Amino acid sequence: MRSIKMTVAGMRIALMLAGIVASVMPAWGQPYPVKPIRIIVSSSPGGGSDFVARLVAPALAEALGQQVVVDNRPGAGSTLGYELGMRSAPDGYTLNLITPSYSINPSLYPIKFDPLNDYTAVVQVARGPFVVVVHPSLPARTTRELIALAKSRPGSITYGTSGQGAIVHLTTELFLHMAGIRMTHVPYKGGGPALIDLIAGHIQLVFATPQAGLQHVKARRIRALAVTTPERMPAEPGIPTIAESGVPGYEVTNWHGLIGPKGLPRAVVERLNGEVNRMTKLKEMSERLRAEGVAPAGGPPEQLHELIRREIDQWRRVVAAAGVKIH
Repeated sequence: MRSIKMTVAGMRIALMLAGIVASVMPAWGQPYPVKPIRIIVSSSPGGGSDFVARLVAPALAEALGQQVVVDNRPGAGSTLGYELGMRSAPDGYTLNLITPSYSINPSLYPIKFDPLNDYTAVVQVARGPFVVVVHPSLPARTTRELIALAKSRPGSITYGTSGQGAIVHLTTELFLHMAGIRMTHVPYKGGGPALIDLIAGHIQLVFATPQAGLQHVKARRIRALAVTTPERMPAEPGIPTIAESGVPGYEVTNWHGLIGPKGLPRAVVERLNGEVNRMTKLKEMSERLRAEGVAPAGGPPEQLHELIRREIDQWRRVVAAAGVKIH
C-alpha cells in the first residue's frame, strides 16, 4: 500500500515538474503562431509604409488566428527600426516592413548589421512608383519640357525631399544624373512638409508617393509629369513614365517587403510567404493597393533577397556619383 502511495505521489511530482518545464520552454513543435506578431515599421504613422503595414496586419491576423501589431519606430534614416528587428529572436514573432531605405542605408550610415546576411527574406508585399509633381507656376507640362527648362536655367529649379539621403532624394538625383541637368536640393523632415511647400509655391518639384501626391493632382493644386516605374500606373494611366518621356532606361520602384532576423525557420517563412501571396491576390486588397497607386507584388522569398542585393549595388553607385553624405 505504501509503495502505491509513493508511486502516486511520484506521479504527481513528475506531472508538476513537467508543467513547470513546459511553462518555461519555447513552444517547440507547436503550430506557428501561438502568440501575437509584431511588424516594425521604420517610419512615422501616416506614411506609405505605415499604410501598407496597416493594410496587411489585419488580413494576416485573420489568416493566422493571432493579433498582428504595427510598431512604428522611426529614426536615423530608418536604421533604428531595422536594427531593432535584426536583434529580435528568430521565431517569427517580430518582423520588419522594409522599403528601399533598407538597401540605401549601408551606403550612408554605420549600420550595426550585415544587410545581406543578417536577415531572412520573407516576401515582397507591394511595389509602385514615385510621381514627379510640380507647382503649376513652373512652365513645364512634360518631362522633356522640364529637362529643357533645367538645362536653360542650371540650378534655378528647387526640389524638395524627405531628407538628405532618403529614397526620394536619391531617386531625384538619379533622374538629374541621367538627364544631365542640375537642380537645387531643399531637404525637409519628411515628405509631408516638402509637399506642403510645393503646394504653397516655395519649391517647384517633388518626387512624391502616389498616396500623398495624387489627391493634390486631382484637386489641381499641383501637376503630375511622370512616374518613375518602367510601366504606367494602373490608377492613373494617363501619366507617362520618365523612361518614355526623354530619359530611356530610368527606373525606380518604391517597394515594400517583409523580413525577419537571421535564422528564421523555413516553416515560418513558408507560412508567412504563402499567406501574404494569397491575400494580395484577393480582389479587395488588390483594389485597395491599386487605389493608392501601388500594386501587389508577392513571389518567393528569394525574389525579395535578389531585389535587395541588386538595389544595394545600385544605390551605392548613385550615392557615390551624387556625392551624397549624411552630416
